[in-house]
Amino acid sequence: MSSAALNTVPRPVDEKQYRNRIRAWTLYDWANSAFATTILAAVLPVFYSQVAGATLPSPARATAYWSAGLSVSLFFVAILSPILGTISDIMRGKKRLLSVFMGIGVVATGLLVFVNTGDWLLASILFIVGRIGFSGSIVFYDALLPHVAREEDRDVVSTRGYAFGYLGGGLLLAINIAMIFALPENNLGSRLSFLSVAVWWLIFSIPLLRIVPEPRAAIVDLAPGETVLSASFKRLRGTFSQMRHYRELFKVLVAFLIYNDGIGTIIGVAAIYGAELGFSSVELILAILLVQFVGIPFSLVFGHLPSPGETRRPVFLAFILFNIIFLPLVGILGARLLPAALVGAQQPDLAATATAVDEGVYEIGSDALSLAGDWQTAEIPPETTGAEQPTTYASTAEPDAQYSITFNGQQVELTYSTGPEQGIWNVLLDGEPLPDEDRQTVRIDGYSENVRYGVTQALTAGEVGEHTLTVVNSGESNPQSAGTGMALAQIEVMPLFPRSNLALVIGLLLGLEIFGLALAFLLGPALVGNLAATFDTKRSIFLALVAYAVIAVWGYFLSAVIEFWFLAWMVAVVQGGSQALSRSLYSSLSPASKSGEFFGLFSIMEKFASFFGPLFFAAAVALFDSSRPGVLSLVLFFVVGGYLLTRVDVEEGRALARAEDAAAL
Repeated sequence: MSSAALNTVPRPVDEKQYRNRIRAWTLYDWANSAFATTILAAVLPVFYSQVAGATLPSPARATAYWSAGLSVSLFFVAILSPILGTISDIMRGKKRLLSVFMGIGVVATGLLVFVNTGDWLLASILFIVGRIGFSGSIVFYDALLPHVAREEDRDVVSTRGYAFGYLGGGLLLAINIAMIFALPENNLGSRLSFLSVAVWWLIFSIPLLRIVPEPRAAIVDLAPGETVLSASFKRLRGTFSQMRHYRELFKVLVAFLIYNDGIGTIIGVAAIYGAELGFSSVELILAILLVQFVGIPFSLVFGHLPSPGETRRPVFLAFILFNIIFLPLVGILGARLLPAALVGAQQPDLAATATAVDEGVYEIGSDALSLAGDWQTAEIPPETTGAEQPTTYASTAEPDAQYSITFNGQQVELTYSTGPEQGIWNVLLDGEPLPDEDRQTVRIDGYSENVRYGVTQALTAGEVGEHTLTVVNSGESNPQSAGTGMALAQIEVMPLFPRSNLALVIGLLLGLEIFGLALAFLLGPALVGNLAATFDTKRSIFLALVAYAVIAVWGYFLSAVIEFWFLAWMVAVVQGGSQALSRSLYSSLSPASKSGEFFGLFSIMEKFASFFGPLFFAAAVALFDSSRPGVLSLVLFFVVGGYLLTRVDVEEGRALARAEDAAAL
């Protein structure tokens, strides 16, 4: 049994049809990136911990269940990707399988709208299914690239897809964040944001499904009694056994596994690293959005670097080199030369006074905590609270009972428990009700349907100095509560957090970019014209890895908000381009007749890249008891991955791919 001959280089009727197919293909990046930003990165993880997992014993338990769901989904995708990719090569089914997985992901994501307080099991199941649909569809989406774009266009088309993804994912995330703040009642804003992802994903997938043709399968003769599935396993075994035959492709795979490990780890730990350094959540969220939108033009710039016919290559290369050199230089100098209050430089450690304690953790039983009223102390099993959570709690149901602490600083974090017997507590600072950012009086509602330990809340004074924080049992109950209790585990006096003038920081960034762009246009052709002519896909990726190595070293010394923003901008410069060009390079070395199979293997490498990097980072943190050495250790991934990339003979690999495709005709 055989299929029609494989069309390895797409030649539509005219150029207009060719461009339409490319636009339809890149639009799928716009469609599925909504899942990556809202579901994977920003909204669902927080919703899972605070809402769906609200009935779990502790936030740590919710985090553990979330991580377990992530691992399960990655495991299924890693197992299925190469098998389904091979099947799609043998039978005519790349677009069909993409639509199946897209449909699975859309339905599971849309059903998240029904998840609410305590529905952690339903949320876990839907997330796992949605992640399988999302990752599975991308395998076949990537495998369509060599069937959609001609070889000479693949760098530009691949990076255009990433740029569309940044824009689409970022726009919907911004809309969803606004919706979450506008519709807080019954978590309606968050739940509707999940539905919006499903609708967005479905609608913007339609052009690919309608316009991009289903690639024809390779010629495969099935033996008597042989099925497509058994033939797929046979072919996959043959590919693994003949990996030496695809030597250059295998080198790219290994290099990608290593350096993408470092890239993925930087993306994954950036927010938590910034939080560890004391940057505010607003600054961190805005920095994430910055990377999302700044990555759009730079992805397109990187896509044009390897294009011989692009006359602006010297300008693009000069602009990227300018950013790699001057972003760290200006960020570091700004942090050290400009006033600390403007650039968010690290503040000095707090010191205890004769009447106030300094920064640190003060648990129940500490002399720093003053309890008034009838309190009862109980020991909680560690497995109930999770790792590194306090296990001793003091509780009271007596109205006007209170606890207080006098501290030298600006911010404290309370750790307490919630439950069906808990009520509402008033918060006083220096004897007066504490206002929040909206000038509303801060009150803590301790009610939850089930007992939950390790709940935290940060409280901030207006100025640095000696303050007395008092939490008082109001004697009032939540309308759903059966009591007026209050429970406390510890109070932590936090280090002084850096403050900055974000308008100044962003103004400096934009001014630097305008200056760099002007220099690139004026001096780029003269300074780097000859160098730009030598740039191909491999060298462009290597340049991005050099930038990532600088980012890792700079991250080790990072000490101010201005540096964090400049570093985030530098990540945006290279993130989309490095990954898009890696996809394009891999595509050019893969026979189009086996694109599904090889992109299945590519998917496995991406899944491994989400495992080893964070593990290496965590080991470095455990060894040195600080995240800084963990960030610095990521340099190794870029050095080793970059070295392996230099050993790839691209022309030899492409010649082999062309020969394989010719044999498949």
